[in-house]
Amino acid sequence: MERIGIIGVGEIGRAIVAGLCDGVEEPPEIHLSPRGARTAAALARQYPNVRVCADNQDVVDRSDVVIIAVRPADRAEALAGLRIGGDRVVVSVVAGVGIGELRQTLGTDAPLVRAIPLPTVRERRSVTVTHPSHPVADALFDRLGEALPIADEAAFSVFSTLTGTLTSHYAYLATLTAWASRQGIPAEDAERYVRGLFQGVGRSLGDGTRSLQQLAADHETPNGSNERVRTTWFDAANSEALTKALDALLAHLA
Repeated sequence: MERIGIIGVGEIGRAIVAGLCDGVEEPPEIHLSPRGARTAAALARQYPNVRVCADNQDVVDRSDVVIIAVRPADRAEALAGLRIGGDRVVVSVVAGVGIGELRQTLGTDAPLVRAIPLPTVRERRSVTVTHPSHPVADALFDRLGEALPIADEAAFSVFSTLTGTLTSHYAYLATLTAWASRQGIPAEDAERYVRGLFQGVGRSLGDGTRSLQQLAADHETPNGSNERVRTTWFDAANSEALTKALDALLAHLA
């Protein structure tokens, strides 16, 4: 049976477990670190193929693929002293930590792969960027949606930067909802409508035959409401400010 270990059971670790297990006839054997003990214990109760290990070395020893999903600030403590044989494949989802630094920290000859899984791995709908391409890692993320192998770490950092915009979208929707509430709309009605509105946008994004610019044009009429908001709020200054924020984040991650 396939054996997968996860060190660091936060939101992404939990989503990976769900994506590998929910509705799967023969899920892999999954070994979790005791970090995030409450989440790990809950997953072990939910899925019979999941177990919580004694420590991080126990995770490594019981696994063929080791996914490192700790927070960047916790990596030194979590990875200190780990012994990883060359027959393992290590997948790091730790943001901002390059292959060279990770190999120095782990002191292993095992294949090392960086990946950017999104929370939608839970529904097996994530496009997961990987670097370098490795058949084991790419096959794993193909099962969780789709693997997108990237040729070099500079390009990987660009994709990692794009990921940093995710919560801004949620904050944008929360701002719309709060504005509607100030106009006298009950908060629950405003949120229900905004969620439905942008779930429709998400479905439109599934149409790969139209570019993003084309989708925008198709949803906009000349001198209409959408054009008014786009040109008065998301104007050149707003676009430049977003570009500068992305440039700064890319420099930090690289």
